[in-house]
Amino acid sequence: MGPELISIAMFAVVCVVLLMGFPVAFSLAGTALAFAFIGSTLDLFDLRLLGGLPSRYVGVMINEVLVAVPLFVFMGVMLERARLAEQLLETMGLLFGSLRGGLALSVIFVGMLLAASTGIVGATVVTMGLLSLPTMLKAGYDPRVATGTICASGTLGQIIPPSIVLVLLGDILQGAYAEAQREIGNWAPSPVSVIDLFAGAFLPGMVLVGLYMAWVMVLSVTRPKMCPSLIAPGERVDRLGHKVLTVLLPPALLMLAVLGSILGGVATPTEAAAVGSIGALLLAARSTFVADARAATQASFAFPWRAPLLAPFWLGHRLDPGNDTPVFAAGLAILGQLVVTGAFDLRMQLNEVTVIDAIAFTIAVLLCVVLLWGLLVALSRAWLSSILADVMTSTLKISSMVFVILLGASVFSLVFRGLGGDAIVKDALEAMPGGTFGAMLAVMAVMFFLGFFLDFIEIIFVVVPIVGPIILQLDISPVWFGVMITINLQTSFLTPPFGFALFYLRGVAPPEVSTMAIYRGIVPFVAIQLVALALVAAFPALATWLPTVLFR
Repeated sequence: MGPELISIAMFAVVCVVLLMGFPVAFSLAGTALAFAFIGSTLDLFDLRLLGGLPSRYVGVMINEVLVAVPLFVFMGVMLERARLAEQLLETMGLLFGSLRGGLALSVIFVGMLLAASTGIVGATVVTMGLLSLPTMLKAGYDPRVATGTICASGTLGQIIPPSIVLVLLGDILQGAYAEAQREIGNWAPSPVSVIDLFAGAFLPGMVLVGLYMAWVMVLSVTRPKMCPSLIAPGERVDRLGHKVLTVLLPPALLMLAVLGSILGGVATPTEAAAVGSIGALLLAARSTFVADARAATQASFAFPWRAPLLAPFWLGHRLDPGNDTPVFAAGLAILGQLVVTGAFDLRMQLNEVTVIDAIAFTIAVLLCVVLLWGLLVALSRAWLSSILADVMTSTLKISSMVFVILLGASVFSLVFRGLGGDAIVKDALEAMPGGTFGAMLAVMAVMFFLGFFLDFIEIIFVVVPIVGPIILQLDISPVWFGVMITINLQTSFLTPPFGFALFYLRGVAPPEVSTMAIYRGIVPFVAIQLVALALVAAFPALATWLPTVLFR
């Protein structure tokens, strides 16, 4: 038995082990180590290759881009605890409620906003399922339309930046592209970054949202009974404009601060993720938590040993005038800092500092003071309302899961290459009829098939490092390739039998909604995903135009 056959057997075995329900990270690393020792016994694998693992792990630990992952996770979990989706769905339902299909359009629109604010698919699907599914069913929506819309809208966090998927994929593609260029003799390739992927995924994400909405509008015209209106035509809603402004403006400003700072070149993805985390904390620190927080403060100080630890939070309440003024001021301070940082050179160690730059520096310092004031108030409310501890725990669990899988996938990738598996993949892709088109079609088909059974993280960490260096030698844009992968991976959340979005919704759906109704409801949206994938394949400029305009 040759090493190539062992590498194929290793890939097949790890797929079986994953389907059996074993933890992903330990399945990848354990299977790889077992086949490494088998290969070494047969004199087909050099165990000294495993000595490269420490350097890979250190590379992950010092990678500044990956710091954005726990920050974006914190941002998403905090916004979930802040009941942002509940407010958005209620307000958008009132705004579009008089239109046929208006509630479904509201769900898609809210899914887009949550995707640009959180990027956590599971939390979005569960929250929207709990809040909007009973309302849609009560309004007379067909269960297939209601469940399909919620599942599809909840997965927009995969493609619309800032997305954790894009952060992880960008880091892997950066190494794969550099390796591919070295193979063809280019030792100074143009770098591809997470920022490029963010810009490249923006327009395809908006196209996907537009296709979702177009499908709902077609249904509302051709089959009006499947998606009726929520509010009778002509019925007035008190202070609707005020509700829309107060509910939509904060997440819109947060999206502008995070995504705008990245695309505008003001901040790196990691820095923007930190801005988003603070912004999410400020959004969560609403006046509705003040009473609970003050009661918790009094109870906490009944124990003298806790007083020193809680003193900063007590000070935060002392600085709090009893309303949201500190929080709003801090939010404006963040936007002001982004504007000042982008417009002026704030480095005070220059040989010559102009008066304007000195004034801008002073303004930036004052904005930092305002931000610290609001942040202290926000932290006090979140801590004493038992929100901060839950958010930190969830962030730790999700981030640990992602990075442990990344480390396990590093073992798998190293052993797979050591056994010559990459040579088999390269020969297979080069033998595909149709050249570059055939190779891309084969890669997309494999990823689509694996999406029926595996999570997007396993596909990113296992498949992309193997096929990426090979496919990127075929003179294609790495940004376009990354966006194609992202849209394809988004479909993995929707495809039965193991689509995670379907299981998330099944867990919160009422008993009268059958699992088959959920499966049937998602079929049109899977078709829309494939249409979007075909559009990006046929018109690569959808993914490459915006990065070219912004960064070239």
